[in-house]
Amino acid sequence: MPSRWGVYNPSVAYSYMGVNRDQLFLLPPSMWDWLPEDHLALFVIDLVGLIDTGKFHELHPNDGAGRPAYHPDMMLALLLYSYCMGMRSSRQIERACHSDLAFRVICAGSLPDHTTICRFRADNEDAIIDTFIQVLKLCAAAGLASLGKIAIDGTKIGSDAALDQNRDAGTIRAEIANILAEAGAADAAELTQQLFFDDLVEPKALAKRSSRLAHLQAALAEVEAQEAAEAKAAYAKAAKADAEAAEGRKLRGRKPADPHAAVRRARADLAATRVRAERCSSRADLQAAVEAAEADLVAAEAAATAAPAKKIQVNVTDPDSRIMKTQQGWVQGYNVQAAVNAQQVVIACVATQDHNDSEQYVPMAAATTKTAAAAGINEPVELFLADAGYWSDDNATADGPDRLIATTKDWKQRRAAKEMGTTVGEPPEDATTLEAMEHRLRTADGAAAYATRSHTVEPVFGDIKENRGFRRFMRRGLAAANSEAHLIFCVHNVAKLFHHNPQVVSRLT
Repeated sequence: MPSRWGVYNPSVAYSYMGVNRDQLFLLPPSMWDWLPEDHLALFVIDLVGLIDTGKFHELHPNDGAGRPAYHPDMMLALLLYSYCMGMRSSRQIERACHSDLAFRVICAGSLPDHTTICRFRADNEDAIIDTFIQVLKLCAAAGLASLGKIAIDGTKIGSDAALDQNRDAGTIRAEIANILAEAGAADAAELTQQLFFDDLVEPKALAKRSSRLAHLQAALAEVEAQEAAEAKAAYAKAAKADAEAAEGRKLRGRKPADPHAAVRRARADLAATRVRAERCSSRADLQAAVEAAEADLVAAEAAATAAPAKKIQVNVTDPDSRIMKTQQGWVQGYNVQAAVNAQQVVIACVATQDHNDSEQYVPMAAATTKTAAAAGINEPVELFLADAGYWSDDNATADGPDRLIATTKDWKQRRAAKEMGTTVGEPPEDATTLEAMEHRLRTADGAAAYATRSHTVEPVFGDIKENRGFRRFMRRGLAAANSEAHLIFCVHNVAKLFHHNPQVVSRLT
């Protein structure tokens, strides 16, 4: 039995719209009619037409030689829109240029291949950073770039390198020697045995070997640079410890986790305690402290003897990247810093090699002021907000705008405020730097201001990771990572502009 709709009969005329894919257009269509007026792709095209893209054109002198290059403005619009859509692979972007209507409108029918897209991104690192500033200018003109409260935070982003490719100096030197020995053996075989062309080493194998050698040599240079930097830092710390010990003062701060550094710290503490004991009128009062310092030194020396010698390791795939600890485990990558205002617009950003945020507060505060000035934002920062990862006495007392830096994790901060109650007024005059900051954080105004930190900066990281798929850099090296970090935050600001008001670009024209 047929269904209640009946059986399809091709000889019967049905009331359907015709489907004729061979029909040509009567009049040439306009690409502008293919997308609605409020489409993001059209917004990006208008935005690129509004900013200064002169730095992109510097690589393409108008000398008339060779094949014409793709227009840099078109390539920039393509890159911005692709990142907005969470598409960062050059091969994915190439496929979209063939099949996606919005991409075809942006490219005006051109079809750049993945090599062209990848090369454009690599050749214009500085210009991309400048684009971040240009877009920030538009955000300021739209009223989205105020500098009242600025929240600073960092997130770990993986590099294009695996964790298991880390090597120490000895291993790298052995691999270099092995490659050189293989190359020497191949050369000797060619000369002594007079091999025919077909029996020679494949050119691809030679290229792979030379590429591997270049990576290893770069990694070895990075290891040696890190070893020299650590030796210099250790010497500076030892000199400071000796100077403090001569005055009978111990170094402040946590004891180092490295057993050998802990021995140097214990020796300095013992020397400082002995100086104080000698200066004290009643040496018996400090005898117990001297004995405790001596016991600490013995324990530190025993721990250092038992511990294996520390070896600096560098990733041979991306020597600039570092091993970073995250909540999900360890990742080979970079620490990406961002300074964000109350409208969740990124004012400044940078990719760094430091796994610890504490060294980034002063540079990020300075970068915020510098980038804002470059974007024509002349108002001062009222208050910087940062979590406990940025806490140190030096950061709390550094020059610059006022700041609230948590001294412990946020949940501990809230529990302490609940248990100890709210404070009023200025910190006591005899309070330490730590106590003064904790006092300010427990005032009503301080607690209210710091409470805005998490929902100011953390949604930005959620946007770039979840909405844009930015969890790993596409290219290797610190400069490339820094450029791509600026690109992804630039795209975040573009999206902020678009969702704030899609017509904002036409009003600013």
